[in-house]
Amino acid sequence: MDQTSRPETLIQPATRAHWGRRGFAAFFLLLIIALALLIAFWNWDWFIPLVERQASTALGRRVTLAHLHVRLGRDTAVTADDVVIANPDGFPQAPPLARIGRLSVLASVMDYIHHKTIVLPNVTLDHPDIAATALADGRNNWTLKLPAQSNASAKPSPPPQIGDLAINDGTAHVIDPRMRSNFTATIATRAASGDRPSAIVITTKGTYAAQPVTGDFVGGALLTLREASHPYPVNIHIANGPTKVSLVGTVENPLSFAGARLKLTLSGPNMALLYPLTGIAIPETPPFSISGNLDYRKPDIRFTDFEGRVGASDLEGTITADPRAGGRPDVVMDLQSRRVDLADLGGFVGAPAGKTSVAGETTAQRQEMAKAKESKNLFPDTKLNLPKIRAADIHLRYHAAHIQNRYTPFDKLNVVLDIVDGRIDLHPLDFVIGDGDIASTITLDPGTNDLVHAKADVKFRHLELSRLMQATHTFKGQGIIGGEARIDTDGNSMASMMGQGNGELKLVLVSAGQVSALLVDIAGLEFGNALLSALGIPNEAKIECFVTDLPLKDGIVDTKAFVLDTSEAQVLGKGTIDLRRQTMDYTLTTRSKHFSIGSLPGPIDLTGPITSPAIRPGAEVVARAGAAAGLGVLLTPLGALLPTIQFGVGNDNSCTVAEAAERQPLRAPAPSRRHAHK
Repeated sequence: MDQTSRPETLIQPATRAHWGRRGFAAFFLLLIIALALLIAFWNWDWFIPLVERQASTALGRRVTLAHLHVRLGRDTAVTADDVVIANPDGFPQAPPLARIGRLSVLASVMDYIHHKTIVLPNVTLDHPDIAATALADGRNNWTLKLPAQSNASAKPSPPPQIGDLAINDGTAHVIDPRMRSNFTATIATRAASGDRPSAIVITTKGTYAAQPVTGDFVGGALLTLREASHPYPVNIHIANGPTKVSLVGTVENPLSFAGARLKLTLSGPNMALLYPLTGIAIPETPPFSISGNLDYRKPDIRFTDFEGRVGASDLEGTITADPRAGGRPDVVMDLQSRRVDLADLGGFVGAPAGKTSVAGETTAQRQEMAKAKESKNLFPDTKLNLPKIRAADIHLRYHAAHIQNRYTPFDKLNVVLDIVDGRIDLHPLDFVIGDGDIASTITLDPGTNDLVHAKADVKFRHLELSRLMQATHTFKGQGIIGGEARIDTDGNSMASMMGQGNGELKLVLVSAGQVSALLVDIAGLEFGNALLSALGIPNEAKIECFVTDLPLKDGIVDTKAFVLDTSEAQVLGKGTIDLRRQTMDYTLTTRSKHFSIGSLPGPIDLTGPITSPAIRPGAEVVARAGAAAGLGVLLTPLGALLPTIQFGVGNDNSCTVAEAAERQPLRAPAPSRRHAHK
């Protein structure tokens, strides 16, 4: 029994080893066959769900792709076909934010293994189509909600380092109803050729801020975007309506926008049109052209060493802006002009700016100037744009060394202006005239219902009348003006503010030469002559003193005092001026110092528009016989007005002399011998 079983015991181990070797060989063969089949039938599309999920998480937006291709190596090539980046949830889905016909990326595997950085030596986009769309309610499809970093204390991952970005036949269509913009840009990269370096080229056409826009952008090779030591060259030219902008220079490290050195040139018919481009509210101006250096160093943007012209005025200086992310930009301006024409500053008070003869003005500007010239309104009714005023905080210092305008006598202008949260403070606004000046402090404080609360205090100090009248080229004589004005009001334009204001105007004029020349020059030849004739003032009458004290209440100017004292007569005024309706109802009465029957006409009335009132005989007609009773009429006492008289003109003046003369009673002249015999 034992002998028969013994050979079987010896054979079993050999048989097991044999079958073990055969099983391992079969398994290895099956593995090789499986790998061969896997390689033969491998499809990278199997990884599409994983790639879509990762991309969607990274962008916070659904991302889909049709096909995925991978070529492994030290620099692995990944290509995705028909990549679509969807609109955010709740946003109209057609068209999507972006569609890319083919996205090809070359990634450095070794850089990621050794340095944990993503380096993409080459990225190519074929036929990218971007549809950047905003809705009327302010929502848009281009703002990406990137996921927050899970560990707040961890350092943020550095952005991918892109070597070369090639774009073939790209387009971008931008629609923004709130900006009244709808434009299309074509985007492509240009390969180097001869002396011409590689570049990216963008052309734009459509509308921006409801104005036609065209633009050309030529940038350096995108390979240099991440090279901080090599500034990125840019050449940009934009035409937004009639406004033209060019930027030529370099940008440092554009991916993080570390800085910029650019030559900026601006030109157009009106600086107010720059608001959509700059976000800074600028009043209406005549045609302008300005060029200077635009520098950027976090956080400030500086426009330095610029110079140019605005209308007939030159302008130079420096502007610094702090963008203040999430808040209003803070803008500091230090400007000066060697020569300025005040007509170019009309927009700052709501009046048309410039002249109709300035080259480059649009048809609309010429029509506005002509309309203003024909208007019977004394004050402009252009409304203040409060949202624009609140768009930025502005601190301005402006000095005009010489004011050139044949219709104004001002020599210099000094302005300190601060706009903070829509509140405007002018402290001061000074016009220098010879040895005198007009010094003002003005505050405009926005309130509710689009109304602005305005306060102004104005001092008139030692103003030479001959300088004020020099534009007429006819007035002869000397005189000094002094006084003050004050107003406290609410409104949304110059006209509405004056029409409901409270305050006063006190002025004094001493030793001013011939009254005929003065009134004719101030009021105009036709009206001035008619007024002189109605008042019965001879041409040779000399102004000794003129004093006015006019309180203002609820837009109505009343008369506390109105005295024109001449060598021949005294003219007294009373009545009201309605600034709301811009009309007047005023009466002037002449009291002769040298009695004659013909020298005492009755009172005359000035009624109608302030700019062109009618002259009519007053309701009270003084009979010739009654004129004799006026021999002893007392002139309005100037003594009560001496504090006002002395303010701004000094104590020793012709008004004090006239006041002393008034203390002597007027006497009738002795009758002639011819009358005595009768």
